Amino acid sequence: MTVPTWITLSRLLGVPLLLYGLHEPTPEARWFCVAIFLIAAGTDWLDGYLARKLNQVTDLGKFLDPLVDKLLVLAPLLALIELGQVPAWGVFLILGRELAIAGWRVNPAMTGGTITGANIWGKLKTVSQILAIALLIAPLPAMWSTPSLIAFWVAVGLTWVSGAIYLWPQQSQSVS
Repeated sequence: MTVPTWITLSRLLGVPLLLYGLHEPTPEARWFCVAIFLIAAGTDWLDGYLARKLNQVTDLGKFLDPLVDKLLVLAPLLALIELGQVPAWGVFLILGRELAIAGWRVNPAMTGGTITGANIWGKLKTVSQILAIALLIAPLPAMWSTPSLIAFWVAVGLTWVSGAIYLWPQQSQSVS
């Protein structure tokens, strides 16, 4: 267990806090959830940076990082369905892609037994999801409703584009 791997695992602490804070959210609870979410999302950059800087890139880290990212993204999206802010079918599109790619990544017949890091499309997908979720969680004025939903649908689109690029036969890099 390396320092970057511990940082990756620390992101999991944000998941129950987000689910609790969004169960019956007040404006204060929503701001708290935005802060928790952005701090947890920031550790995604930090663990990757430290893994490369300290030469501690491991297969465990390459496996856990996208898994924890998915839990951190899907937990608030499920809460936002319950709050009526996003449609379940949009979240299902994200969930379906994430499960398909996760299954593909762990299948040695598909990957040749290697786990690779994220490419630029996977990184764009992750950033778009973080932005959309932060906007949707925040208790913003009503005028932000449409831009927040647009950000959500952009994230859905980038999620599928990055998945298609991952599955493209001549593509050798993976996406998270």
